[in-house]
Amino acid sequence: MPRPLSATIHTAALANNLAVVRKSAPKSKIWAVVKANAYGHGLARAFPGLRATDGFGLLDLEEAAKLRELGWAGPILLLEGFFRPTDIDVIDRYSLTTVVHCDEQMRMLEMARLSKPVNIQLKMNSGMNRLGYTPEKYRAAWERARAAAGIGQITLMTHFADADTPRGIGEQMETFERGAQGIAGARSLANSAATLWHPASHFDWVRPGIVLYGASPSGVATALDGVGLQPAMTLASEIIATQHVAEGQTVGYGSTYSARKSMRVGVVACGYADGYPRVAPEGTPVIVDGVRTRVVGRVSMDMLTVDLTPVQNAGVGTRVELWGAHLPIDDVAQACGTIGYELMCAVAPRVPVRAE
Repeated sequence: MPRPLSATIHTAALANNLAVVRKSAPKSKIWAVVKANAYGHGLARAFPGLRATDGFGLLDLEEAAKLRELGWAGPILLLEGFFRPTDIDVIDRYSLTTVVHCDEQMRMLEMARLSKPVNIQLKMNSGMNRLGYTPEKYRAAWERARAAAGIGQITLMTHFADADTPRGIGEQMETFERGAQGIAGARSLANSAATLWHPASHFDWVRPGIVLYGASPSGVATALDGVGLQPAMTLASEIIATQHVAEGQTVGYGSTYSARKSMRVGVVACGYADGYPRVAPEGTPVIVDGVRTRVVGRVSMDMLTVDLTPVQNAGVGTRVELWGAHLPIDDVAQACGTIGYELMCAVAPRVPVRAE
């Protein structure tokens, strides 16, 4: 019999979250971002819940091909563009849209032998300082793209660094508008945070990612209060053993937790080899039999231990929710000093996953 640990992907939650995005940006088309295997949810499992989108955004050519195999005939955007001339053959074969963020990519497109022009999103570096043309070089890049026989529609694009923080998007919006002044074309600016909280950035396309999976762009679950998003992943297990721990006794490797009074501890079938963060400190929240309690002791490879003081009736076989409908993944991530994105993407291949 397999271990009782499993992840469930909620198709209805994905569809709900896409509808929330649609309501937040009613005049915009949507690139549903499914990079990193749909943020760890599985591309094939996420597809049915997101197929009402206008387009999909991702990184890998293999994932783009998989979307076509799943029956998606609409736009697919390569968010980092391409890396070698041979990649353009795949772009041409599957009719992909690609980001162009540097002269090297532009040169490869100019030299490519294509069956039809490739639609591009021309990226400006408006302050993130990762990818993109500087505002000063943007018009020249746009004119070069417009003159290239192998390039079709050109969408103007940038990416916000602080849409989820008090700093906001004002400075980058001003930079973008300065660099794109007088340039006609559709615009694609808004990430998840901007889609929810900065409607002035919506324009023609929005690019939601993390919100489609029910987590907060800011990493704070309460930031989504009233928004209507639903968690798209539940990671759940069971208690496989219990221990009575006397006052002063310790729990787990390194004896990092010492009982302050006599207590009962539950052993849960989940550890860092399953993707649960080893750095989870004492107090990291967990739901046992519907009751919120906490991790105690160090997370090990295959197990973690939880305080059963609030759940006296819990025993072997009692359900444990590590994150999901009753415990926001952002609460777990915040306790561990990370973000929900990382936890979603870190669920290990050995964890059985099912969609419902």
